[in-house]
Amino acid sequence: MHVRAILLPLLLPSAVVAVLVATLDSPGGALAAALVTLAGSLMALGVSRGAVQRQLDTLTRHTRGRAEGALTAPASNPDQLEEVASLEGAIDSLHTRLSTQNARLLQESRTLTAVLDGMAEGIWVTDAEGTVVSHNDALRDILQPGAGSLIGERPLALLRNDVLSDAVMRACGEGASTRLELELEGLFPRTLSIRVTPLGRDLPGSAAVFHDITELRRLEKVRKDFVANVSHELRTPITAIRGYAETLQGGALNDAVMAPKMVEIIHRQSERLSELVEDLLELSRLESREVRLALTSVSLADAVARAADTVRPKAEGKDQRISLHVPTELRALGDSRAVEQVLLNLLDNAVKYTPPGGRVDVYGACEDGRCVVRVRDTGLGIEPKHLSRIFERFYRVDKGRSRDMGGTGLGLSIVKHLLQAMDGEVKVESQPNVGSTFTIFLPLPVPAKAATG
Repeated sequence: MHVRAILLPLLLPSAVVAVLVATLDSPGGALAAALVTLAGSLMALGVSRGAVQRQLDTLTRHTRGRAEGALTAPASNPDQLEEVASLEGAIDSLHTRLSTQNARLLQESRTLTAVLDGMAEGIWVTDAEGTVVSHNDALRDILQPGAGSLIGERPLALLRNDVLSDAVMRACGEGASTRLELELEGLFPRTLSIRVTPLGRDLPGSAAVFHDITELRRLEKVRKDFVANVSHELRTPITAIRGYAETLQGGALNDAVMAPKMVEIIHRQSERLSELVEDLLELSRLESREVRLALTSVSLADAVARAADTVRPKAEGKDQRISLHVPTELRALGDSRAVEQVLLNLLDNAVKYTPPGGRVDVYGACEDGRCVVRVRDTGLGIEPKHLSRIFERFYRVDKGRSRDMGGTGLGLSIVKHLLQAMDGEVKVESQPNVGSTFTIFLPLPVPAKAATG
């Protein structure tokens, strides 16, 4: 406090008293009165200063308590100075405004965190040095499943990729944005599409968004392979049909020996083409779930017998023997047409790839609460490296041999999809030059009481 502000209130009363006494012609009394007045002023100032100090101390404690989160307000003081009360009101008003702003900012922060953690894309934010300072849950699942926080790590430590690290540093230092695609190797390889951008708005650092496009790239490959396979499968019959038709147009139509043979080849290739189109349509309907199956209790012995009757002429032509060992009482829950088609495809493959003089056996049983049918042949067999892929569309163990024997390359894929639609599955066991066993599993039919009850 300035010296003038202290001396003026103290000396002014004494000076006024001294002047009044001197005016009354009592100089000695004027000095005494002035000293007494000065002493009283000093005492009054001390008392007043102590009261102000106590009120200021109380206000200080109250302000610190509210800053630290205390919710209780101090007791009211009727002797509180007006100036101190005004100061306390201003502090309370400022605290209320700051509390409201802090609550709003906290709610916005919690909302933003919830939105970021709910995203499927991974996101990180780095400081100006490229160190991760924030990230969402999805990023941890993409980069380090089961790991803890990534905060404090550098991009090069999280992903051993110089391109990504350079992109982050360019975003931090030059404000440049970058798009890149990254292949993550390991037990579960992934493909990531990453966009790195500066934070902007005068904020130092960068942000990166990670999109997991592994499934997208896989589907693109499947689509490309499918188009290539279909084109290849269509080319053979179309080329044959066109070639022999042009030969007939060129004059061979009048050749009594060659013309019938060419017409027969054209007819056979057109049938192959028709089978391919039908199989493609059937597979498309199964994959798009357009096929509506009527699940009922199906006699597996009858279904196996009908499928065997269809392929028996072909088997007899190769001097093969088909033996059925399916109990007549064995029944499964499935669609009768779909079950028969599954068995027909498996028996047709068994006959096709079994040499002349071989045999095909079909066994049926109930195992572990499911119906099981095994189609076992003494055919050429399949090498172990092919077993995991033989149910893929157009996959052939021996492409040249398979095409020579006919077929579209879609039969086993249709078998898999039909069984999946009936809550079943198919497995295969095989040894080269020994034979193969295809096993299908179907659920048991629902008991009559359970179905009606």
